[in-house]
Amino acid sequence: MSTSTLCRFLDTDHSQLGLDEMIAALEQLVEQFGFTYFTLTRQVCSADDIDTLMLAGCWPQGWPEIYVQRKYAAVDPLVRYLGHCQRGYRWSEALSAFRNHPQRKRMERVMVDARKFGLADGYVFPVHGRRGLIGVLTLGGNKVDLTAGQMALFDTVAKKAFWLVLERRDPVTCGELAAPVDVEMTRREMETLGYLAKGLTSHQVGSTLGLSTHTVDWYMNSIQDKLKARNRHHAVAIAFRLGLIN
Repeated sequence: MSTSTLCRFLDTDHSQLGLDEMIAALEQLVEQFGFTYFTLTRQVCSADDIDTLMLAGCWPQGWPEIYVQRKYAAVDPLVRYLGHCQRGYRWSEALSAFRNHPQRKRMERVMVDARKFGLADGYVFPVHGRRGLIGVLTLGGNKVDLTAGQMALFDTVAKKAFWLVLERRDPVTCGELAAPVDVEMTRREMETLGYLAKGLTSHQVGSTLGLSTHTVDWYMNSIQDKLKARNRHHAVAIAFRLGLIN
């Protein structure tokens, strides 16, 4: 299948389509590339609440039940690798990344059992927003070899499909994720937050900025209040999610 198919999907205006029509368009694209199954989910596909996270698609009959029963969510290499990768990746790439992991055998068992249900190979395309990972497009079935260009286009397809489907299925959540950041920081607060994100202590930040430790702590208390954070680490995490720092 040529890259032109992906380009046409991206160039097409799907804004007037209803939920079922949008999902059908995505399903048709996936099938044209030879994939038997696909899922579009919010955040990481957690087995415990998969019904609430699933936006579109389906897995082979019986596989979700086995996945939950054997507690594979805790060791699934496809899910674990989402925390390491900002781009799309092949299933085998994810498993290779955990070559020396203490639970490597369990990870391999997940993939072996998946093959029994017709999931021989596939790809994962993460969707990131201000708050970090917000969605995932997973393609699976028989072995399909995508080129580097096709994978880059599927990354964009995942983003487009996620926002279009989420907008139709859950407009409130979609609005919350897309809402502009309404947090006003002073220059000193942004400098302090940036140094804190690099692991500096209050004393080190103060020495760098020519401020007393007491003043740095005062800035940090203000930052925590503005971000509604429980502590400094929480403030940094929230700032990353909101895109205030990178």
